[in-house]
Amino acid sequence: MSVTYDDSVGVEVSSDSFWEVGNYKRTVKRIDDGHRLCNDLMNCVHERARIEKAYAQQLTEWARRWKQLVEKGPQYGTVEKAWNAIMSEAEKVSELHLEVKASLMNEDFEKIKNWQKEAFHKQMMGGFKETREAEDGFRKAQKPWAKKLKEVEASKKAYHAACKEEKLAVSRESNSKADPALNPEQLRKLQDKVDKCKQDVLKTKEKYEKSLKELDQGTPQYMENMEQVFEQCQQFEEKRLRFFREVLLEVQKHLDLSNSPSYKNIYRELEQNIQAADAVEDLRWFRANHGPGMSMNWPQFEDEEWSADLNRTLSRREKKKASDGVTLTGISQTGDQALPHKHSSVSSYEKTQSYPTEWSDEEANNPFSSTDANGDSNPFDEDATSATEVRVRALYDYEGQEHDELSFKAGDELTKIEDEDEQGWCKGRLDSGHVGLYPANYVEAIQ
Repeated sequence: MSVTYDDSVGVEVSSDSFWEVGNYKRTVKRIDDGHRLCNDLMNCVHERARIEKAYAQQLTEWARRWKQLVEKGPQYGTVEKAWNAIMSEAEKVSELHLEVKASLMNEDFEKIKNWQKEAFHKQMMGGFKETREAEDGFRKAQKPWAKKLKEVEASKKAYHAACKEEKLAVSRESNSKADPALNPEQLRKLQDKVDKCKQDVLKTKEKYEKSLKELDQGTPQYMENMEQVFEQCQQFEEKRLRFFREVLLEVQKHLDLSNSPSYKNIYRELEQNIQAADAVEDLRWFRANHGPGMSMNWPQFEDEEWSADLNRTLSRREKKKASDGVTLTGISQTGDQALPHKHSSVSSYEKTQSYPTEWSDEEANNPFSSTDANGDSNPFDEDATSATEVRVRALYDYEGQEHDELSFKAGDELTKIEDEDEQGWCKGRLDSGHVGLYPANYVEAIQ
């Protein structure tokens, strides 16, 4: 059994009981712990709010990036809409998590902070008023009893010492009787010593019993006073515990998005958008816009007086402008051959495809090819126009889908030699000298 010592009263503490002298300090320390626990709970809420904010930002960034990738990618039609609905869900959920963050900080965090300020009052000399009051209350209630206990311990010690001395005197007196060297005077002194020790034992025993009786008589009052101070500390702690329970319930309500009508609507709308994806409709649209359902300017007989201006070869950039409606080789479309109306959903597939709008047996016969008869450059070729070269750095990996597209890795540097066109493509040159097209939003200018 461990034994401690309280310097304030000079009495050994031989057990872990609350009633032992000085053991009330654990109850007093609980008040200081309550203040620290308020700080811990505020830190806990604050960290969770930071997590909610970071998650919301990650959702927003993820949705932005993938919206761009899906828009530039080959997916089309109603499935593209369903795919984009996933990113829209992320943006809406991001907003809800930002609201959770705001609720945690503006309501729960502030509520704990204000309660702590009202419950604990700091003193100029350090510590809290509530701690000092509890300490003083326990010390005052324990002081009379601790004094009597000290007397009991002292009388007990004296009694035990007297008993020990008596045993030694009796032992010496018994041994002296067998020793012929001792004279009667010495034997008499030993006998007197035994008698005196017996008297001391009786006196110390009487004093010990008397002090113990007085201690027993004061114990009920001591217990009553200690109970009274302890109950005051219990009431203070009860307020803190009930407040913590109330705050934690508020935190739970703010974190539980499953009961939020907005949260439920987000996923109800998401399910509707995905259910609306129609493979048959998408295939029908692709057939009409990129398959056998497209109109065709079939070759017709032409007079000699055809317009050379309309027989030129289109540049790569002009071929990409599918919506410009260029007339081919001077052949007019008939009413039945007119191109069908563009699908209401803009296809991202069109954004990366090019379709030749004329067909010629001999490119060399075209008077508006890259050089004319005199060797001069074609004034109608947009690609022949030089632009200011700019060094750029790749943000993402890109694998060319066509023979005239560049491939590169994130972090590679290349030179932009033509600005972005209407379809979001730039022409660039790799350090190896390879020239080709690449998506404009896959790179950034090097400062």
